[in-house]
Amino acid sequence: MRPLVSASDLAAELASSTPPRLLDVRWILGGPPGAEEFERGHIPGAVYVDLDTELAGHGAPTDGRHPLPDEDEFQAAARRWGLDDGDAVVVYDDVSGTSASRAWWLLRHAGVSSVRVLDGGLAAWRAAGGAVETGASVPEPGGVSLAFGSLPTIDADRAADFPAGGVLLDARAGERFRGEVEPVDPRAGHIPGARSAPTVDSLDAEGLLLPPDRLAERFAAFGAVPGAAVAVYCGSGVTAAHTVLAMEAAGLPTPALYPGSFSAWSNDPSRPVATGE
Repeated sequence: MRPLVSASDLAAELASSTPPRLLDVRWILGGPPGAEEFERGHIPGAVYVDLDTELAGHGAPTDGRHPLPDEDEFQAAARRWGLDDGDAVVVYDDVSGTSASRAWWLLRHAGVSSVRVLDGGLAAWRAAGGAVETGASVPEPGGVSLAFGSLPTIDADRAADFPAGGVLLDARAGERFRGEVEPVDPRAGHIPGARSAPTVDSLDAEGLLLPPDRLAERFAAFGAVPGAAVAVYCGSGVTAAHTVLAMEAAGLPTPALYPGSFSAWSNDPSRPVATGE
């Protein structure tokens, strides 16, 4: 299944007899929760998902800022969203999919086969003339059964060795990769051997994902081609999921995700940090 759905196709699906479940994952690094923005306007039928509390766990600093949630707690959250086994799911945000991709990745990892990201997010929906509704949304609880393990992951030890036998991509902004700035993590720089591949460079000027052929060309320039071992990380495992999405949209094999990402790596003094290009 292609991991994206356009605003026009989503509108048609929502008007059908079997509409997908809609999850709104509005979140900004360092910003307030998106619940208030959700209540001010969201796609009709959507349910708000809190990234910090429902799409992430909480542990030691060496686990990272957004470690994967506990499997049972994630299943409980998905049931609160009204999900049942066999449901088709569409996730969206207002930042071109860079936070909604976390929900996409987690649901895929937990065994949900039909889950897509709204290409261009809420902005694309509004631009296409899509209606919005206001207020809270509390669905009837669902009974979905979830189990992690459907997508590949790596840990810090594997990330340390990865550049020797594959391609390790860093999805953060270039200035954070180079160590010029670091707004949240204790050390600036990147995992030695990684390559800078900012996830925003997979988007066009309207916030839509680039066409598959252009995405494939972009990743080929990093050595991320069919047959190559590829893994990706970011600051805390959120925007890296968007790079996983982009690679799948390009028709490439699904890369491994390092969930702890640089927030976990930089909190471990035994791990070296590189700077510069």
